[in-house]
Amino acid sequence: MNSKKYIFFDLDGTLTDPMTGITRSVQYALKSYGIEEPDLEKLTPFIGPPLKDSFMKYYGFSEEKATEAIGRYREYFAVTGIFENQVYDGIPRMLKNLKDRGKTLLVATSKPELFAEQILEHFHLKAYFSFVGGASMDEVRVKKEDVIAYVMESVRMADVKEAVMVGDREHDIIGGKKNGMDTVGVLFGYGSRQELKAAGADILAASVKELEEILLAKM
Repeated sequence: MNSKKYIFFDLDGTLTDPMTGITRSVQYALKSYGIEEPDLEKLTPFIGPPLKDSFMKYYGFSEEKATEAIGRYREYFAVTGIFENQVYDGIPRMLKNLKDRGKTLLVATSKPELFAEQILEHFHLKAYFSFVGGASMDEVRVKKEDVIAYVMESVRMADVKEAVMVGDREHDIIGGKKNGMDTVGVLFGYGSRQELKAAGADILAASVKELEEILLAKM
């Protein structure tokens, strides 16, 4: 991986653990429809995929209702949930070491770009990244492959062979593959080994330390 100049990182479940903020925001949105879900663990599948898809998949919402639910979700998330989050141990050190080695670090997340930038700024991580790419607030750009393509275009990346996508869910791996990238799946987030392998991850990292070693290794 030392031949990789560009390292694309997912945000939720890869750089930070957003479990509390995301699940409480989903809980808040569901409650507005008369759906009580006291067990936040049951809402962890919402971490990673586009919200609209998750409301439709797990609660049978129509596309119109799911779009409306995203607005309810953001009522809580934009004020409180956004900071109910924590950086995984070792991430700042890893980012510093990668940047010191001349890597160009980028974020590609299905979270709205505005929220992603606020989170990275809040946790003093934004300075490590050359570009932060996320979903558009109108959900037009939300699929991971579209976000990755947007980041590639924004930084005028010429050779996809110089890039690797790092993430914890199948959407990260599939999105990277659709853009011709090598991929690394992380097991400390919210995707299982089975999910990541089935999606075609080239390498799996069980810890932040192992991820750093992979990204700095000669391969």
